[in-house]
Amino acid sequence: MPGRFFLETPMPVVAEWIGADAASVADEPPRRNIAPGQETVCLTSDGFERMRWGIVPVGRKNARGRPVMETIVNARSETVFDKSAFDGVGRAVVIVDGWYEWTGEKRRKTAWRIFGAEPLIFAAITDVWTAPGGRRVPQVATVTCEPNADVAPIHHRMGVLLRRHDVPVWLTGSEKEVTPLMFPWPKGRLTVEVASDVDWHGP
Repeated sequence: MPGRFFLETPMPVVAEWIGADAASVADEPPRRNIAPGQETVCLTSDGFERMRWGIVPVGRKNARGRPVMETIVNARSETVFDKSAFDGVGRAVVIVDGWYEWTGEKRRKTAWRIFGAEPLIFAAITDVWTAPGGRRVPQVATVTCEPNADVAPIHHRMGVLLRRHDVPVWLTGSEKEVTPLMFPWPKGRLTVEVASDVDWHGP
């Protein structure tokens, strides 16, 4: 939906592929397990930045005017521009090699690795949380949509994936311009395989 990311391609290689300057994140180590609550590298219209995966919705309210309590890790594409909880958010992309999902019952889950022929670009929204003491924490949540035929057998949602030339539109375009981008990735572009070498527990 995604559950966890992995990025083992060096950031300078990713930056060259996407056409951005990697100086601020060139020392990012390869990571096989990027989980919600941890920092991940994002690309905004101002360049690469590390952000916490998960928006703490302090001060945000739902359509009924009640405070949003749960941390927002994924935002539904169908409502991301409609919910008051997302008023004023920015946009970014998260570029990774792929992601993991799980199926099955607790303690008997199967881990699945999903990836493509080149890095995957996830559409995302951003916010800034002011922590106790005044520390400002940049935050990110991925945007999700219905799954394509590759992902549907293992999960009912998938992240919105972008083509490279659509990234500037997602980062700076109007709501009308980015809405057509929020649809499932075409069938056949993703490989889904059992991640039998994953030795850490899924959600």
